[in-house]
Amino acid sequence: MTTPDTSTLLAQLRTVLDLTHTEIQIAETRVAQARTDAVRTELTQNAENGRLRAEAIETAIRDLGGYPDVLGPILGRAAAAVKALTEQAEPFDEALLGDLALEDQLLDRSRYIKALAVAAKQSDIESLADRLITAHSATVQWLTTVLAEDALGGPAALRRTPLQAATGAAVKLANLPLTWSTRGVDRALQFLRSARPAIDDAVARGAHAGEIAGKALAASRDGALASAEKVIRREGADEAADILHSARASTGVLDSDELPIEGFDDLNVTEAVNAVKELTDSADIRAIVAYEEANKNRARVVSAAQTRVAAIAQEVVGIS
Repeated sequence: MTTPDTSTLLAQLRTVLDLTHTEIQIAETRVAQARTDAVRTELTQNAENGRLRAEAIETAIRDLGGYPDVLGPILGRAAAAVKALTEQAEPFDEALLGDLALEDQLLDRSRYIKALAVAAKQSDIESLADRLITAHSATVQWLTTVLAEDALGGPAALRRTPLQAATGAAVKLANLPLTWSTRGVDRALQFLRSARPAIDDAVARGAHAGEIAGKALAASRDGALASAEKVIRREGADEAADILHSARASTGVLDSDELPIEGFDDLNVTEAVNAVKELTDSADIRAIVAYEEANKNRARVVSAAQTRVAAIAQEVVGIS
């Protein structure tokens, strides 16, 4: 018959095991959102490490005379599936905050398990708890960094899904401060309305013109957006122009001479990586990544940019 302290320890180990199964499934669903191969590899390894931790927890439960819950993996997959489904209708940051809440709970319970193991003089479980604390502390820091990257404008280690991107844009639009002048907004809207027939006509023509015409249409669209930004700014609606510029930057349609790195198109991979490392503004890094992904899409350059913004994000949130 187990002691009360051991019974509590068993209960906590079972709970952490169930949460770990959910954590594994979430890590696997996040693989598809990885921006770079390095992040994709890291997430895949995280899932594998989670499985190894789950096995160690199961062994600890058996060593205490208990039996792991055979439904744990099934429930974990179900919980992760529900989370993945529901978060598609949430802004990206809310989905990550949900991940962070799970990791915080795992970390707190691991610390509690260590205290229980010390009290019960279970040195093997104390060592296991130390292992869990180290793993979950690292994941908490990583998720905190990804959230900060996203808050700073990215490029974050994880990409938003298209639905999350649309949801996030809707939330930002709903929360925009009403600081634009009525006259400036009216002029901006008037310009866009006047340009709409020409753009629609171009789209209609391009729909029947094949791949070459499609590329020309994209160039015309990008040129129209650049012209719209100039006209809106000239009309005094600077905030509206800034938002349009940010949208152009985030989709990679800036002209090369608008990029924050002079002569970026002429740089080889090593030169581009070194130049990215010198950037200090996350918005500049976002513009470079979007442009790079839309054009040459060199993996080393994108990876260097993500690493740079991660360093800036960690400095902002106080992670050394």
